[in-house]
Amino acid sequence: METKDKISRLSVTEKALEVIWELEKKHGELMFYQAGGCCEGTQPQCFEKGGYFPRMNDAMIGTINGHEFWIDRDLFEYWKYSHFTLDVLDGWGPGGFSLETPLGKTFKVHYRLFTPDELENLEPVKRSE
Repeated sequence: METKDKISRLSVTEKALEVIWELEKKHGELMFYQAGGCCEGTQPQCFEKGGYFPRMNDAMIGTINGHEFWIDRDLFEYWKYSHFTLDVLDGWGPGGFSLETPLGKTFKVHYRLFTPDELENLEPVKRSE
């Protein structure tokens, strides 16, 4: 029986990975959280692991360099048909709570819709309890 590899919901650019490596050296284990709006907007935020606790039923869509990437439960319902690519830009994002802010950087996500074939074979999400 042939099995297909599962399709990842998340990827990262080389430029973002370089910033993550820098943050790892300074802060150790990290986590990412993308909220559904309000003060922090919908930009992904980077925290020290344990520095933010996902709400009940938030979705963990994958990992970047071993660090969990969580999405607000309501935002995930809206974006669950999309692939996320984490990128980084020069400048200040909204809120300023994310660990890359002192570096003059801000994380950003690029989205693309999954193809019908990809939708049939996506990696499962983990939900917070």
